[in-house]
Amino acid sequence: MDFNVKKFASGAGLFFTRAFQFTEEKLGQAEKTELDAHFENLMSRADCTKHWTDKIYRQTEVLLQPNPIDHTGARIEEFLYEKLDRKAPSRVTNAELLGQYMQDAAKEFGPGTPYGSALMKVGECERRLGTAEREFLQTSAISFLTPLRNFLEGDWRTISKERRLLENLRLDLDACKTRLKKAKVAEAKASLWSEEVEKAEHELRVAQTEFDRQAEVTRLLLEGISSTHVNHLRCLHEFVEAQAAYYKQCHLHMQELQKELGSSDEDVFPNAFALNSTHSVAAAGSEAEGLSSPVETDTLKIEEVQAPATGTRKAKVLYDYDAADSSELSLLADELITVYTMPGMDSDWLIGERGNQKGKVPVTYLELLS
Repeated sequence: MDFNVKKFASGAGLFFTRAFQFTEEKLGQAEKTELDAHFENLMSRADCTKHWTDKIYRQTEVLLQPNPIDHTGARIEEFLYEKLDRKAPSRVTNAELLGQYMQDAAKEFGPGTPYGSALMKVGECERRLGTAEREFLQTSAISFLTPLRNFLEGDWRTISKERRLLENLRLDLDACKTRLKKAKVAEAKASLWSEEVEKAEHELRVAQTEFDRQAEVTRLLLEGISSTHVNHLRCLHEFVEAQAAYYKQCHLHMQELQKELGSSDEDVFPNAFALNSTHSVAAAGSEAEGLSSPVETDTLKIEEVQAPATGTRKAKVLYDYDAADSSELSLLADELITVYTMPGMDSDWLIGERGNQKGKVPVTYLELLS
């Protein structure tokens, strides 16, 4: 019990000595041991590394998990599984969930219908995109986030601890210098203080030795920041490679989806593809004979367009549409018009007729009827 009391008293006395020295320095009433310029540069570089590593780490987390609520829940789940020494299960991505909803909707609407068939294909593509995203998240977490977190939670905490210890020893050293200075002033006035001077000199030598030893330890840790930069550079390259592979895979999935949807459009707009294929053959023959195509693809003259003998369909207008120019036809919601396509037209447009009026109309504003 007496030992604990003495230890507490000693610790309290040391704390007040350091606090007093720190206060005197702030007030300009005590000298402060300055570190060399190289050491100061090492500490400044370390602080800069910690600051930007922390920012990059947090923003990368936001990039990989945009929803703050999901992000917080994921961190809590990871923490719990880590404490239980178990691997956290893979989380379903938003794209995978969307794909599942689309496929469930397709089953309700009927996978044999045009809309249901498209939903089924898009849903499958979204699930593939979600799988690619999950693999990208896992790779990025291992190759990029984990090394950054290890530095912030491991190396940087060690550096901070040693720097705090160095600062405390520096305060002790300067307090010893102050005591020795006061002892020498008192010795000049009375020879009785010679013993106090010897004691102060001994304490100063001990404090200087401890400070120098701690300064060397801290210096080595700070110089290790260069190795940290090299490691983080390698991790950054791996993160870029993972991103490139992920976006390339997504691009391929979307291209495949476009081809699948393009082939299914032939069932929805049979006349369009029939006319386009016929036009392609005719255009090829005309070019072989040195003749120009009868219908230019760049500029479609509406007044010269004639409705085909077959392939016209009725369509219900879903929304009002104001024509942008004379080649387009204005629409009113719920009206019925006749639509068909022409060779060389963009797949997003059809030719619409209402009585004597005709013009291009956007497909997205129409519901095609049988």
